[in-house]
Amino acid sequence: MLTILRQLLPNKPQLDTSGPQIMAGRILIADSTATNRIVLKVKLATARYETAQALDGAEALATARDMRPDLVIVDANLPGGGGADLCARLKAEPETRDIPVLVIDGAPSRAARLAALRAGADDYLAKPLDETGLLALVRALMRTRATHDELARRQDTAAALGFAEPAMAFRRPARIGLIAPTVETALGWRRALGPLCSGPLSTFSRSQALDALASREAPDAFVIAADLSAPGDGLRLVSELRSRSATRHAVIVILDEANAPGTVPMALDIGANAVVPGSFDAEEIAARLERLLARKLETDALRDSFGERLGLALRDPLTGLYNRRYAGAYLDRMIGAAAASDQPFAVMLLDLDRFKSVNDSFGHAVGDAVLVEAGKRLGAHLREIDLLARYGGEEFVIALPETGLEGASIAAERLRRVIGEAPIAVASHGLEVPVTISIGVAVFAGGAESGDLPSPHDLIERADAALYASKSDGRNLVSFAGGRAA
Repeated sequence: MLTILRQLLPNKPQLDTSGPQIMAGRILIADSTATNRIVLKVKLATARYETAQALDGAEALATARDMRPDLVIVDANLPGGGGADLCARLKAEPETRDIPVLVIDGAPSRAARLAALRAGADDYLAKPLDETGLLALVRALMRTRATHDELARRQDTAAALGFAEPAMAFRRPARIGLIAPTVETALGWRRALGPLCSGPLSTFSRSQALDALASREAPDAFVIAADLSAPGDGLRLVSELRSRSATRHAVIVILDEANAPGTVPMALDIGANAVVPGSFDAEEIAARLERLLARKLETDALRDSFGERLGLALRDPLTGLYNRRYAGAYLDRMIGAAAASDQPFAVMLLDLDRFKSVNDSFGHAVGDAVLVEAGKRLGAHLREIDLLARYGGEEFVIALPETGLEGASIAAERLRRVIGEAPIAVASHGLEVPVTISIGVAVFAGGAESGDLPSPHDLIERADAALYASKSDGRNLVSFAGGRAA
């Protein structure tokens, strides 16, 4: 099974989001037992997460308000309001409602699990904790939070630029697709879930699923058995759904009846939102779907309204990327977010080398095609939370939230190779145009020791000075503000 599951992991090079430089996640551990806190802190430290601790419910709530962590892990029996009670209080306050909450329980029960999920917990784990599964779940919750926060930041940027908030659209009931090993099993799931879910339920077999999706509106959520006609079939389907635009943002819940070793971390890492071990429990599935769909529909609304508000006003008409005006406002918002959270960030200024000779040799139509393709290559190797904008002429600017020196170095070198290792094909003219790119990087490390936060103008100036160093040293290089070169 593990061999099958490993085949599902994406082969495309991606930014490493498990290290502290890319995703310096801050986690609040709320547990009254010192040994439990230490053990959990050590597990999280292996992935280099920063942790804070609370001894009871009141301290946990106060710390969450002040710290705004990326995740709260709370013991189900925490004195002064643990488990479901603390979840409910966190979710009731605007300042903490979007923080994911993971409940861990040394005496797990179905009743406690349902209570936690219904109170707003994002997941529930039984002790003793499996380190691999725990870290996979932490990564999944962090990704969801980062995407939501990034969309909210973009909304704030649009508002700062004077774009009015759109009217709230009517939210339709969510559509749910059920994919089980047999049609009869899927129908049984539908009968059990029907009274508990407000939206329409559809059933699919493994062989029908992708064909059916192509001929109708895609479901907002899927419940999929991990093993369908063969072990791992359900997880292969997760990979397919995540690769298609219609279902890229769908909620996916995996039912792992076999409790196979490795299923939980593999399923979460390839894109499942939750993994439910054991036999089908309609009440638990419904409770999980309610929470996941509420977040999904909210994120969809942010994504859709952001596009409506900006339209083409803040887009470069040639490349479709954000333009300089939007980039400046975005950098201001990113710096403000870093000030509130002590997170690192990086800014890159990128310039196509000797681009004037491309226009002179082949004409501006070819030059335009090169710019468009360069933008596509860069965008394909960035995270959803990163910003890519055309800054002017052949220059691009990239902002990397929650990214320190190591992560920025990895990303910049990858982008340099992406542009320079293969010529850009311009099919309309039958040409292949070799192009390289020079990159200047400015990094703010985060933390009080870093000093005052720079302004957007300061950041661009520092990145521009590093870019000039790359050009002066021979082009097709990455240089960092402060003198470091790669």
